[in-house]
Amino acid sequence: MMGQWHKKAKWNFILLLLSLVLLLGMMAAAAIGSASITMTDVLKVTGRSLPVIGEFFDTSGIPSHHGVIVKHVRLPRILLSVLVGISLSVCGATFQGMFQNPMADPFVIGISSGAALGATIAIVGKLDQVFLGMGSISLFAFLGALGSAYLVYHLAKIQSKVPVSTLLLSGIAVGQFLTAIMSFLMVIHSSDVNKIIFWTLGSFATKGWDQVQMMVVPALLGWFLLYYFSRDLNAMLLGEESAHHLGVEVEKTKKTLLLINSSIVAVAVSVSGIIGFVGLMIPHIARLLVGPDHRILIPASGLAGGMFMLFADTVARTVIAPVEIPVGIITALFGGPFFIYLLRKKKSSIL
Repeated sequence: MMGQWHKKAKWNFILLLLSLVLLLGMMAAAAIGSASITMTDVLKVTGRSLPVIGEFFDTSGIPSHHGVIVKHVRLPRILLSVLVGISLSVCGATFQGMFQNPMADPFVIGISSGAALGATIAIVGKLDQVFLGMGSISLFAFLGALGSAYLVYHLAKIQSKVPVSTLLLSGIAVGQFLTAIMSFLMVIHSSDVNKIIFWTLGSFATKGWDQVQMMVVPALLGWFLLYYFSRDLNAMLLGEESAHHLGVEVEKTKKTLLLINSSIVAVAVSVSGIIGFVGLMIPHIARLLVGPDHRILIPASGLAGGMFMLFADTVARTVIAPVEIPVGIITALFGGPFFIYLLRKKKSSIL
């Protein structure tokens, strides 16, 4: 009993510490940029925007353009990067547990390829000029991501079951096929290549409160729903047969998790583009910190993912300002070596 209490106390302390670091990181990121703004001013502007307590924050001594920069440029971008980081990380942790594969990530079932094809169709069709503006690219990316996940699921299904091996193979096959179609469209619409490439590399540039509103419910609700299945994921770590004996409806759980994960990742990709390695790398780091129990791994992965994405986006927009680097390049610079490390570690364990 005491051991269980100590474990929960340790978990709560870790989550509290991660939450505080994330909040401080968000405040620091809002102060960093081409316009130098103090963290005190950031706190005042942010506090002034809050209901009920806003009147207690005095912003009279802050230049008006600083308030505009913080409230309408940096804060929505910061919140969006954190929400996307949370989404990709918790989905990565879930996929790794469900597939019992440390190489699994949120894009393993072809979601990224479907989103990229959807965005490419919107770009080459000039739909952003005639239909919903830039929102048409996000809409088509979302539909492409969900469509590819649906196709992969039905290709992998054998009678009423979805074996993990066929799901992974179907994801690879569908992903390659959709990528080939996207490449063909890029060849015949060469004038749009730069725009397509920039989107596929991922970026939070030009994003605002509209994208935050699109992302906040799927990210936080999805986080909660995946946490709800944490005990089932723990049982599935023992193998599907053992999980079934422990009372887990394995096939139903897999279908539900696939639906939740696909929906979350589809929304995330639709607003940010394809940002790789976050869902692969962050769950591993969180697992080293808190262990494999999904009751702590999922919340810790979310907080750590938000922190990493915030860091990556801050580097992307400031390191060679005013030129902005796509955030997917920054995550790949960290994630690529980490992936090589995982491969070497897995190879040594096999030998």
